[in-house]
Amino acid sequence: MSKHAILSASAAARWLKCPPSARLNAAEPDTVSSEYAAEGTRAHAAAEECLRAYLEGRESNATYDDGEMKEAVARYVDICVEKIVAAKKATPDTVAKVEERLDFSSIVPDGFGTGDMVIISDDTIEIIDLKYGKGVPVSAVHNPQMRLYALGACSAYDFLYGFSKVRMTIVQPRLDSVSTDELSIRDLMKWAKEIKKTAELAYKGKGTFCAGDHCRFCKVKARCKALSEYELAEVNKYFPDEAWELEPETIAEIILKSTAIDNWIKAVKEYALTEALNGREWPNLKLVAGRSKRIITNDEAAADILLKEGYKTDDIYKPKELITLTALDKLVGKKRLAEILDPVLSKQDGKPTLVSEEDKRPKLDTLSDFDDSILE
Repeated sequence: MSKHAILSASAAARWLKCPPSARLNAAEPDTVSSEYAAEGTRAHAAAEECLRAYLEGRESNATYDDGEMKEAVARYVDICVEKIVAAKKATPDTVAKVEERLDFSSIVPDGFGTGDMVIISDDTIEIIDLKYGKGVPVSAVHNPQMRLYALGACSAYDFLYGFSKVRMTIVQPRLDSVSTDELSIRDLMKWAKEIKKTAELAYKGKGTFCAGDHCRFCKVKARCKALSEYELAEVNKYFPDEAWELEPETIAEIILKSTAIDNWIKAVKEYALTEALNGREWPNLKLVAGRSKRIITNDEAAADILLKEGYKTDDIYKPKELITLTALDKLVGKKRLAEILDPVLSKQDGKPTLVSEEDKRPKLDTLSDFDDSILE
């Protein structure tokens, strides 16, 4: 997908719900860190080289930033290879494509993207997408990006194979997450027909603004009136006039909604500050310098002065310490690090926190942690 595509497949979950957001976002500069984007590009390049080497029967020349990337790419490649082997066992003339261009412009104006791995067999076509980031788990179930890619793959190969179903898989190796969805060709085409008018509206910048969970990565959410009204309505509904005390159900709902509301407030603050730094005046607000912070401009000179004052080396220098486990994971690779540091690695319980019932972590039994000796 081109850098400034109006209707990017990766943002389809947003523009299908809020068509006017497509043009507005396309006009905004990228907000994703160039460092993270470049890292993802390098991981995809390494994965592509590994898969091409496998398909061509040669040694891979892939390069990696660190041990973490090597491990993550290897997990993704292993999954792809397993799927290729299974498909060929069932259908010997199975075809596997790497970094395949997928055109779905018959449904979405100017719509095309790249399938990281496409496996084509007699009755099934599978699209596999590598997501190297580790911020948010992404499900393939009802995922519009994957469905658009499936439409592109069917458009390219259906006349040769006559598929009966599509399989869509998202692999997030750094989150140990693999998600798969299956859809009949009939249902996929039905969905395509349902979204076509919305896609045309979005391409023209028309339609109705609609706020919701899909606004998370919208570039204009800090200025969006629809989102403001949505979030404020979410807050206001928790405070009925006739009661002074919140019901337990209300408290639980506030906690579940708090992350989205916090993210919106953060975006508004960041936007307002950026505009203020560019000279914009805001009613009842002013731009001031933050709290000052003392710094030492020359560590060696400072150490010489302190030593001459009679302080000992051990007093003024920190003891030598290992870098953080997160940094070691990145350096060595999480799996390899766990193997070599097994004798000295333990896992402490995290601080208790309230989450949705859908969270995969087991419920904490507070009674089992209760020290009943105090009752004796």
